[in-house]
Amino acid sequence: MRFPREVDTVDAPDGRGREKAITGNRQTSWAFAEAYGTPDAASAEGAALAWARDRSAEAGVRPVSPGCGDALRLLAAGTGAKAVVEIGTGTGVSGLYLLQGMRPGGVLTTIDTETDRQQAARQAFRAAGFAANRARLIPGPALDVLPRLADGGYDLMFCDGDRRDYPECLEEALRLLRPGGLVCFSGVFAEGRTMATAAQPASVLRLRELLRAIRENLELIPALLPVGDGLLCAARR
Repeated sequence: MRFPREVDTVDAPDGRGREKAITGNRQTSWAFAEAYGTPDAASAEGAALAWARDRSAEAGVRPVSPGCGDALRLLAAGTGAKAVVEIGTGTGVSGLYLLQGMRPGGVLTTIDTETDRQQAARQAFRAAGFAANRARLIPGPALDVLPRLADGGYDLMFCDGDRRDYPECLEEALRLLRPGGLVCFSGVFAEGRTMATAAQPASVLRLRELLRAIRENLELIPALLPVGDGLLCAARR
């Protein structure tokens, strides 16, 4: 698999000014798409999301973007997800989107090494109106916790943890997901480094390994969505 150089503008036959206009329009469209599904700030969901994002900023954690959250909510709803596993609870931003899309009574199992952040997520879920039994928060490293979860017991798996663990998380996803289930990985663009030709750190090399593994796996139907910092999704056949 080859990774093309990052492109800042789109080639156009009528000169440089036209290229800049196309790029500007695309950036405006992306910004509009990112903000499109943001809930009303006055609603319980909107207030809880804002609170969780503030806690993320305080903790120095980068949560999923609004556009990425919208995609997760849509995917959870589209699959009729009742059981979801999340790697990287953070302060609950992505969990809120997933819970909004899941079926009533569905349970989110969310894993993180930082218990303080999980406590913030628990507060955010409660503030958004979700019952305590809708979320199961498990502390610990993902690769220690995932092997304890039931085979074929999940409709969707979302990964937003250590990028170096992503290929192993994919292996676990193939065991955990039911046929038709989805696995999603956040941050696969790595702010453009995944497609860059210069030498890259181990985390970026692991992202490239993940991209190859998903594209070459005949059990999976992949799609790379340009939301947030890149959301790589695959459906299990």
